[in-house]
Amino acid sequence: MKTLSRLVKYIKPFKFNVILAVVSAFIGVLLSLFVPVLIGRAIDCIVSAGNVDFALLKVILIELLSVILISALFQLIMSYSTNKLSFKTVRLLRKNVFSKLNRISIKDIDSTPHGDIINSIVTDIDVLSTGILQGFTQVLSGIVTILGTLVFMFVINPYIALVVVVLTPLSFFMASFIAKRAHKKFAEQARLRGELTGFASEMIDGSQVVKAFNRESIIQSKYEELNLKWEKVGVIAHFYSALTNPLTRFVNALVYMAVAVFGGILTVAGTITVGALASFLAYCSQYTKPFNEISAVIAEFQNAVSSAERVFNFLDIKEEASDENGKRIDSTNGNVQLDNISFSYTKDRKFIENLNLTAESGKVIALVGPTGCGKTTLINLLMRFYDVDGGQIKIDENNIADLTRESLRSKFGMVLQDTWLFSGTIFENIAYGKDGASYDEVIEAAKKAHAHSFIKRLPDGYETVITENGDNLSEGQRQLISIARVMLSDPPMLILDEATSSIDTRTEVKIQKAFLELMNGRTTFIVAHRLSTIKNADMILVMKDGSIIERGTHEELIKADGFYKNLYNSQFAVY
Repeated sequence: MKTLSRLVKYIKPFKFNVILAVVSAFIGVLLSLFVPVLIGRAIDCIVSAGNVDFALLKVILIELLSVILISALFQLIMSYSTNKLSFKTVRLLRKNVFSKLNRISIKDIDSTPHGDIINSIVTDIDVLSTGILQGFTQVLSGIVTILGTLVFMFVINPYIALVVVVLTPLSFFMASFIAKRAHKKFAEQARLRGELTGFASEMIDGSQVVKAFNRESIIQSKYEELNLKWEKVGVIAHFYSALTNPLTRFVNALVYMAVAVFGGILTVAGTITVGALASFLAYCSQYTKPFNEISAVIAEFQNAVSSAERVFNFLDIKEEASDENGKRIDSTNGNVQLDNISFSYTKDRKFIENLNLTAESGKVIALVGPTGCGKTTLINLLMRFYDVDGGQIKIDENNIADLTRESLRSKFGMVLQDTWLFSGTIFENIAYGKDGASYDEVIEAAKKAHAHSFIKRLPDGYETVITENGDNLSEGQRQLISIARVMLSDPPMLILDEATSSIDTRTEVKIQKAFLELMNGRTTFIVAHRLSTIKNADMILVMKDGSIIERGTHEELIKADGFYKNLYNSQFAVY
């Protein structure tokens, strides 16, 4: 009920469509309920052989045709209104889910399987649309039909109507009994669908690695295992839901039989006319039909409720604390200070403790150390992708926790080891670094990044369309475009996380020269594994297990004959 009540909140903005659908359903179904009455009256016009009241029959047939046409018109309006309601609601829900994705922290995105996120944004909302919102038409018209036929049947003959009412609860009991068991299986099926989506997404992204290590058969087996689990759960879920319709039809057939027998006895006894019995049997069919339709929707409905729960669970993820009242800084000198920083990914395992660092304006700070020592974590804290557990990070004496994230991040330019490009032209990907960037600015940035020459050799130059993740470019070319994007943004501070890791040595020399120009007067943090690239840094911080164990220039650290020297010599040892 909680899930359905939340769904109702998304429907509320579209009250007009709801009201129009309800009114149209009421009028359309009500008019259709007059059809059996008119048919009964038409039958009663046939008094005996050769004795037919054709004048009255003609009037009744004209009335019958008019009622059918007007009823069809209102039911068409009802269908149109419910479809509008469905797609408007789904559009709003998709908008909110994607907006939520932009408001939750990197930590929550990292800790949530990406397949589940994709499933919630795409598949689950589609299932929700089909199972609940579009099924609204059948449920709405069905309820009006059931109530309307009951009224007409009691008017015609209350005794026969009582027979129908007494037998009807059997349908509800069986539908409820099966629905409870189906819901559990549909919830499990939705969870497994998320696993399948996530696994397939991972394998597509890593297809080259899979093939390089000849793991096709292994991942095929794992996918088939997940698929088999999904199949087994799906078969049971749909088996339960599929039972509902035939069992309901069986009960409805019993109701029809009871009405026919009891009504036939009353007709012979002269209590009701043949036309009235015909009308009653028609009402009986109309009365039982909605049960069949509603039971047919139950499978989709249970599946949809499970999907809705997953969507709302995603919407319930805690968002980043609002910073709308935070301070904005329009300019910065680039003085960065870390005072007694503490941070851990999990409460039970400490990582960074009491870390202190001062980076003066325009200085180049290099972070080195073994994998997992905390270099990238420190960068994530500077950008507020993660918030510190203790201490303060200051920029020009401004605590970054008091700044808006937009203001803070606009002061940094990042080039990461893992490049990200989106589907679009090369121009659009580079211009992503600056709103309203002109072609001349983009070309100038590409030249500084030494990307201009290879871009001009592409079939459409800067208008060449990049596929998803830039798969139609080499790793080095993607890296150059990412570097050009940052050069275009011209930020006061830089973060270079293995920024030249995928570029050949000759191009790297050119890029290093471009970086020297870009870094001039800017505070720069460089994360590097290749120590030859940071020999000219103003300060090198050597990290291990979340702590800074050594600091100084390259020459000072070599003379200190410590961890850094061993690390440096290990990269240039001759065997």
